[in-house]
Amino acid sequence: MSHLVRFADEAGNTRIGLLTDGELRPLAVASMSDLLRRPATEIRELAETAGEPVSTTGTRLLPPLDGRMEVWAAGVTYLRSEEARREESADEDVYARVYRAKRPELFFKSPAWRVVTDGEPIAIRTDSANNVPEPELGLLLTDAGEIAGYVVVDDVSSRSIEGENPLYLPQAKIYTGSCAVSARVRPAWEVPDPLSLGLRMRILRDGHEVFAGAASTAQLNREPAELVGYLWRDNDFPDGAVLSTGTSVVPGLDLGLRPGDVVEIEIDEVGSLRSPVVLGAEEVRRRLAARQPGSDH
Repeated sequence: MSHLVRFADEAGNTRIGLLTDGELRPLAVASMSDLLRRPATEIRELAETAGEPVSTTGTRLLPPLDGRMEVWAAGVTYLRSEEARREESADEDVYARVYRAKRPELFFKSPAWRVVTDGEPIAIRTDSANNVPEPELGLLLTDAGEIAGYVVVDDVSSRSIEGENPLYLPQAKIYTGSCAVSARVRPAWEVPDPLSLGLRMRILRDGHEVFAGAASTAQLNREPAELVGYLWRDNDFPDGAVLSTGTSVVPGLDLGLRPGDVVEIEIDEVGSLRSPVVLGAEEVRRRLAARQPGSDH
């Protein structure tokens, strides 16, 4: 299985490569945003003609976003998501209408510099009583809106804040530590059917599983191309973007995240994402600040 990766080498240089069975070969591009300013066909050619293998000693995988890239997300794209939103909300009909509407719900999630990745902590808000992980298939998109690859996304959310009033959605969704993206990007040309992928999530607490759920992207209510089309309407993404396609695995209202929990997500043919949970943004800020200078630009 091959993955596109953004990595820091032993000397601290940030590079883009193709990782296949532990073998890392660099691509002839300066950054992920440089890669995504090219057509999908050229991206495939660059991957298939990657350079000679380089040592992985001292290398560190980074979030697959840089430059002016953004993460956006779609909501209420699965029936279970619509049901969960109605359970938590004082205005249930809002979510029923979104699920059936022609226009999808799309919202901004994170700039590139605030995204965390495998092994880095996700955060639960200090002013929220109920917070949950939301496992989602993410689309890595070129500047022209072509799908270049797939990633695992955790759209961490405050159910209590959003449930209080749908207009509080930005506060429930957009904060430091709320967006985790797998470091490994599965090339689109290696995934024949993105709408037939199994998805699993579990929450570990003190080493014990307190929640496990599974779904399939076959249950998506909207085609990925449709979501991308709406996101690109009257909008510009000169360095590409990640679009998270929504969730169908939602813990019950009685099971919110706690500090010390670990969230594990797997998507067939794409990859996995493992995140420890912390309370508040302080630890996440420390991790973001500790990244090597220039690694996120």
